[in-house]
Amino acid sequence: MTGRNCLKRALHSIVKTAGKPALVLGLAVILLGALAPKEVSAQTYRFGTILIEGNQRVDDATVLSYAGLVPGKTATAAQVNEASRRLTESGLFESVVVNPRGSVLEITLVEYPTISVVAFEGNDRLDDELLASVVSSQSRRVYNPRTAEADAAQIVLAYEQDGRLAASVTPKIIRRSDNRVDLVFEIEEGRNVEIQRISFVGNRNFSERRLRRVLSSKQAGIFRRFVRSDTFLSDRIEFDKQVLADFYASRGYIDFQVNSVTSELARSRDGYQLTFNVREGQSFEFGEITVSSDLSEVDPEVYEDVIRIRPGQTYTPLRVENTITRLERLSLQQGLKFIRVEPRITRNDRDLTLDIDFVVSRGPRVFVERIDIEGNATTMDRVIRRQFKTVEGDPFNPREIRAAAERIRSLGFFSNADVNAREGSAPDQVIVDVDVEEQPTGSLTLGATYSADSGIGAAISFSERNFLGRGQTLSFTISTASENQEYGFRFVEPAFLSRDVAFSIDASYQETTDAFNASYDTTKIKFVPSLGFAVGENSRLSLRTGFESTELLNYTGSSAILTDEVALGKQNRFYAGYSYTFDNRRSGLDPNAGVLLSLSQDFGVGGDVEFIESSFRARAQKRIFKEEVGISADFEAGLLNVLNGDSRVVDRFFLNSKIRGFEANGIGPRDPAISSGEALGGNIYAVARFETEFPLGLPEEYGITGGLFADFGAVWGLDNDNGGLVDDGFHLRSVIGFALVWDSVLGPLRFNFTHALQKEDYDRDRSFDFTISTSF
Repeated sequence: MTGRNCLKRALHSIVKTAGKPALVLGLAVILLGALAPKEVSAQTYRFGTILIEGNQRVDDATVLSYAGLVPGKTATAAQVNEASRRLTESGLFESVVVNPRGSVLEITLVEYPTISVVAFEGNDRLDDELLASVVSSQSRRVYNPRTAEADAAQIVLAYEQDGRLAASVTPKIIRRSDNRVDLVFEIEEGRNVEIQRISFVGNRNFSERRLRRVLSSKQAGIFRRFVRSDTFLSDRIEFDKQVLADFYASRGYIDFQVNSVTSELARSRDGYQLTFNVREGQSFEFGEITVSSDLSEVDPEVYEDVIRIRPGQTYTPLRVENTITRLERLSLQQGLKFIRVEPRITRNDRDLTLDIDFVVSRGPRVFVERIDIEGNATTMDRVIRRQFKTVEGDPFNPREIRAAAERIRSLGFFSNADVNAREGSAPDQVIVDVDVEEQPTGSLTLGATYSADSGIGAAISFSERNFLGRGQTLSFTISTASENQEYGFRFVEPAFLSRDVAFSIDASYQETTDAFNASYDTTKIKFVPSLGFAVGENSRLSLRTGFESTELLNYTGSSAILTDEVALGKQNRFYAGYSYTFDNRRSGLDPNAGVLLSLSQDFGVGGDVEFIESSFRARAQKRIFKEEVGISADFEAGLLNVLNGDSRVVDRFFLNSKIRGFEANGIGPRDPAISSGEALGGNIYAVARFETEFPLGLPEEYGITGGLFADFGAVWGLDNDNGGLVDDGFHLRSVIGFALVWDSVLGPLRFNFTHALQKEDYDRDRSFDFTISTSF
């Protein structure tokens, strides 16, 4: 009797045992374990021959390297299975069969086909070229279904970044002869996922309308098919959170936080609702401002004199940064090096003020070893390097390096610009790394214009802002309308003679034919070289010389004044002049207010005409009522004084577009001797404009706002009044009006409805005008 039969008899005896169920169960388990078959010994093979079939492109050696089996060596069954797995996962074969037959191992393969063509079907929003750059599958490469599925996922991701979250992509193959396939990605783009609503929770001081204007994300409007800013992009949310924080910080809300941003997708998956949960806190003002220092060579009182912050002003980090820059600049002027200014802020919650003590101290003695620039394939090194006020060997100033980085980004030549500092060859040496990524800087613009005066016109312009990688600007413009043709050229070298001086050349040629209801034609050639440079944080001075050649011709009227002026023929003017401009509307310390001041004078020093021409402009603007309403005041004036004769109509001032509610050349002295009342212009003009802009209660995504305005102005003064027949005295005109401004997809449209309160009998007023300007 075998051992197995003995175990069976013993188990049978146990089962018959009565009254001891627990003992029976335990013994049964032990005996069943003993009855279990023993593990089969691992099977081994020794293949004298490995036969490979079905491979065409992949040679036998490659197959054996993936399999990991060597003829004549012993292999276990597990190694054979592992060889099959490795061949399958190689991505080279559609099917793999590994069959051991005695001393022969048969490996039968079916290779993946070769991709003949990669095609895309159903894509309208994204073109084939863009999608081809996304996928890895390419023609003449081996088709792999896993790669094709990964490519489909990448295409879906591209559509998600374009705002189409419902897009789906299915890869399919069309089999061809010679083991080739066409790989086709069938695309269902789905609808564009828009931002249907942007709302805020926790905002008490600013309305949702005002905060929505800050964000780069916009609600879907009536032109959602053309305007892409209403498309939901998750990457844009972080940027919106930062611009919100900057908006509040510039208005004194130092505790502002974006607690969360929730995005809820509609069931139809065609729209999102964004909700920004914010905590505003309180707005703080500047308190006591002081300067302190432990350095004997630093006089705090001298440093306090250059501070422009005053107690009671709204706190903004920009004011603090500007003050630090001024103090460090003063230390350099005094010959002090390695000076650092750090603000120490004391918070007074009771008064909602911030006391700031600017501590002037000596920083570590660290020098700039070198500045390394990478990524600029077109832009020359010197264009980037001149943005640094620091050069190799200078003391290292982290604040100046950050400022240089901002100047590099503001050039507009690079899509990305990173500036970082790292330790150099010694602890007291720093290497500044500049890594840039260039972007296109040239543009070709086709434009259309319309106005009630000049009608429909076309404009073509070419501009290159980084000409030959030198940072120079080169542009050509052609503008044509029914009565006006103009051709222009402009060249700007921003660093003339390696200085912070801009050298520019402006040249133009203009022809008018019966323009603005005039009975004469004109030609004008203009050539103006100039030098411009900064004289302050927000001010600039420009010096220029110029040449003008102007001619009146083809006069068909009967005005004695104009007849005499036409008889003078072509006149050439040579002049020198300057322009001074102060403008803090963008860089001013108050984010809700700004001022523009401009003074310009030209002195005729040769040619056919000697003259002095002066002009002045002052503009102030501010936002009130929690920044919902904008108000502005604008004043302009000009004076032309001809020293060796009389002025001509082409040299005198007209108030075209300077005062609303009148036709072009509709204001000013006219020759009453002719029925047409030919406009003559004037040697002096003055205009004051007041305007307010406000929301109309319409959804802001429509881009429609309203405005009220009042214009006051006059143009007067002639050298030749035809023996007193022409009234060239001062007569004030005044106009009130209402404006509709539509920031449309075609460009800014403005509709002015006006009423003249004060005018002369010979003036030509207009109750409505409409302007449009766009580029495409």
